[in-house]
Amino acid sequence: MDIVTKKQLNILIQLAEADKHFAKVEREMIYKIARDRNFSEDTVNELIRNPEPIGSLGALSDDQKFLYLNGCIELIFADQKLFESELIFCRGVAIKLGFKKSVVDFMVTEREKMTKEQLKKRIFAEYV
Repeated sequence: MDIVTKKQLNILIQLAEADKHFAKVEREMIYKIARDRNFSEDTVNELIRNPEPIGSLGALSDDQKFLYLNGCIELIFADQKLFESELIFCRGVAIKLGFKKSVVDFMVTEREKMTKEQLKKRIFAEYV
């Protein structure tokens, strides 16, 4: 079992529920990530029913940390609605990933102005 993908999906599921409304488009995005990584739909369904504690994320590589954080940012915009509860959750995840919590606000405002590679470079230069 791919523990890195499982942890990411678990975080995204909890983020999707942070606003108390697990939107269909959010659910579809989570299932797509699972499919793209050959991750069992049954395991995703189990995580939706019983999310796991997030725990430590410090052992991830820089690429994985960026992937997790960027996935969170993409998910909060999936339903075209931005909720404070989602931002708060993302800031908590950012801190667990070793970033300053202000990285979330930076990504929210800059995500459409920069390429992913530019975002990543700037984040690791200024928000760790």
